[in-house]
Amino acid sequence: MWQPFEYAAKSKIIFGKNSLERLGEVVESFSVQRVVIVTDQGIIDAGHAQKAVENLTQRNITALIFSDFAENPTTENVKVGVQFAKENDIELIVGLGGGSSMDCAKGINFILSNGGEMHDYWGYGKAQQPMLPMIGIPTTTGTGSEAQSYALISDAKTHRKMACGDPKAAFKVAILDPELTKTQPVSVIKATGIDAISHALESAVTKRRNAMSASFSLYAWKLLNEHFERMLFEPTDEETNTNMQIGACYSGMAIENSMLGAAHASANPLTKNFGITHGHAIALMLPHVIRYNATHAQDIYEDLCRISGITVGSCAGKALARRVEKLISFTELPTNLRAYDIPSDAINNLAAEATKEWTAQFNPRMVKHNDFVTLYNRAL
Repeated sequence: MWQPFEYAAKSKIIFGKNSLERLGEVVESFSVQRVVIVTDQGIIDAGHAQKAVENLTQRNITALIFSDFAENPTTENVKVGVQFAKENDIELIVGLGGGSSMDCAKGINFILSNGGEMHDYWGYGKAQQPMLPMIGIPTTTGTGSEAQSYALISDAKTHRKMACGDPKAAFKVAILDPELTKTQPVSVIKATGIDAISHALESAVTKRRNAMSASFSLYAWKLLNEHFERMLFEPTDEETNTNMQIGACYSGMAIENSMLGAAHASANPLTKNFGITHGHAIALMLPHVIRYNATHAQDIYEDLCRISGITVGSCAGKALARRVEKLISFTELPTNLRAYDIPSDAINNLAAEATKEWTAQFNPRMVKHNDFVTLYNRAL
């Protein structure tokens, strides 16, 4: 039986080759004059930020760049961004880049518009005042942040990721330009691609899964499964970039409607405690979580296998996990915790933290402390 649901698209999506050129037109529709583009140094070096600035200045819109933030933006990064926005009388925020740029843009907007600190918005629906309009422009094929109303901000002291969400934190417009993703380094494609795949597969089976989210999850998985390998070896291929970008966006839309599960809950403590890149941590845990969930998500795993042409055999969960492991093998990323020098005596603490992660509650099969211990041991 399907879960009851309500669905309203929070973001207008503009897709097409060279659609970055429409940024000025979109910004102008909000009748603003001063814009901050939140982006990282890699995007600046690739020339994308300058193109965005030029597109805006041609319409007499003042565009400033803020890039003083980390790969996983912290509460301190957000504070610096808020101060920058205040000093420059910013009226609209553009998040240009990967998930870090878009998360930082949202974080800045929370505090700039509503005051307080990021901890005040940990959870969902805590922004009491209207927020500035935002535009999201992804340059990676991974996080799907352009389609979500959450900002993931790390506590600068504890390094724990806080999911801060609110309907008002959704981008008013998301611009999907596959030309922008052609400049991704292969290392970024590996990490963000696996992350997008995990979004599709986890959102497909969560307790909050519904008819709407399922449609996004299934089609996202189909696109990502078919094109991820080619993306690694032909990163500038136009068709591949297009399909990966749409797949990543659909995965984000699925998360927005159904949340995530134990793979993300177990990956986040690895990033927090050992500095493992999020996509790499997901690669370590996702196959084990799929096998763990097999008894509670068999029918859905069969659908995922069927849509991607995977022979099921005796267990769809095992078949799907093997396919995911094959996709991970193309990246040549490590597949066990030992490769990151994580000792076995760290597992108990990792499991304790994983049980507190917000996504654990949405996993289709209940996952307690001892279950996370088992999952980490399997990843050793």
